[in-house]
Amino acid sequence: MRVMVLVKATADSEAGNMPPAELLIAMGKYNEELVNAGIMLAGDGLHPTVKAKRIGFDGEKRIVIDGPFAETKELVAGYWMWEVKDMAEAVEWLKRCPNPMPGYSEIELRPVFEMSDFAEVMTPEAEAIHDRVAAKLTGE
Repeated sequence: MRVMVLVKATADSEAGNMPPAELLIAMGKYNEELVNAGIMLAGDGLHPTVKAKRIGFDGEKRIVIDGPFAETKELVAGYWMWEVKDMAEAVEWLKRCPNPMPGYSEIELRPVFEMSDFAEVMTPEAEAIHDRVAAKLTGE
């Protein structure tokens, strides 16, 4: 199963405070373990929301909203995409993660929908479209 691992923002990350070199080294070693174990598919840190945009959707109307955004505890400062056998394995790997922020921080694990999750509503046309997209993403 794939899981998205969401590193929640803090006041420090939203202020643009860069992590110390020691944390970069610790996170690099952790990422290396994840890659060597075949767990990590992707991952990056994100700039603070002062550099971000949101797009609001209201019917056909699109509204561009400039950052920064309020409620730091609801924001994301970074992410990983992992492939694990189950949520328990993801939790065990996450328990080994260095604290990504100075002070208290949280990381959220979210299962990713797979196409099989949509089996009840999948039509042949929708399946063909999604298969084409997947093939292009994997270069097949």
